[in-house]
Amino acid sequence: FGIHALLVVTVTLSPAPARAQSENDVAGEDLYPPLWDLAPGNLLDFPVKDNKIVISAWNYQDRLGVYKSLLSASAKYFDAFGTQNSGNILWGLPLQHGWQFRTGRLADPSGVTSCGYENGELLCQSVRSWWSCMNYYLSIIPFLGAVEAGLFGQLPYEIEILPPEEQKDDFCYSVKDCWSRMPKLMDDWKAFFEYLLSTEHKAVSSASLSSFKLDDALGLMWKAHTSSIAYALPKFHDRLIYLSDPEANFGEDWADAVDFIAATHFSTDLLTTNDFQAFLPQRMLVEGDVLSSISDFSPEQNKVLVSLRALHKVNKITGGLLLKIWQKAMSTEAGRRIGRELIESLPSR
Repeated sequence: FGIHALLVVTVTLSPAPARAQSENDVAGEDLYPPLWDLAPGNLLDFPVKDNKIVISAWNYQDRLGVYKSLLSASAKYFDAFGTQNSGNILWGLPLQHGWQFRTGRLADPSGVTSCGYENGELLCQSVRSWWSCMNYYLSIIPFLGAVEAGLFGQLPYEIEILPPEEQKDDFCYSVKDCWSRMPKLMDDWKAFFEYLLSTEHKAVSSASLSSFKLDDALGLMWKAHTSSIAYALPKFHDRLIYLSDPEANFGEDWADAVDFIAATHFSTDLLTTNDFQAFLPQRMLVEGDVLSSISDFSPEQNKVLVSLRALHKVNKITGGLLLKIWQKAMSTEAGRRIGRELIESLPSR
């Protein structure tokens, strides 16, 4: 069918709320991930042991601190795109993680432990959680890529990431370890942060950040983002068995949809991401949930779930052809602008 029809069908995966946030709302606590203020804001706020900065990646607050450090260290590159660092395109990562925490998706879905539950270890992130494991590759790997690129300058200590209690071989724990195991993935994230750093070096002679092009930065970030998901998806397929069928399907639908969103170079700044997330399911899906008519979900939330499922099925049936056609349509700045406009205008349709 026609490419315009394809665009219209595909963007049903990403509705934004009817009212966009304004920059006057940036101070509102609800814009930030849960417990954001309590997370470490600087790498030296983490404990230091044996000349190593020690980060517990299976603690929500520590993983949030990794994001906070990334946002703080990269803030100067995004000054032109919004006040109070609101234009930083790295906001999408911690905001997605905050949504996962708030909706119970980081807790132990097997019920064997109390990890992630209010009556147990609330801040614990379970290694049995598909969402938590997938997010490792969208938090620790970007962070270590940034360390290697030099985003934090010359650190006085090495970085050590603590392993989970089980399934330790599914993860890496230092810059050197991750480079040896997944060089392509690390290189993709390093390339994004090196681009930011290169604009600063060019600005020394030009006295401005005119060399910074947001579309290029978004392209590099989304390339790394989709690489992380592609690497982690088969690795953690076995974690889906702990989830209900509707939740497992939603997880796979979500992972597939990211490729479509990425192709538009969708901006993942603070305000846009909050708008984007407003209609994601605000609890785990359970057996008996029928996607088109979940009673405690809004019509828009039901619509998102139905659209994601349909998108995933059609892309699978066509052997990935749908995604390839979409990516071709998004191969120019003009095409990507149309894609983003369709996403943003969907609520009025």
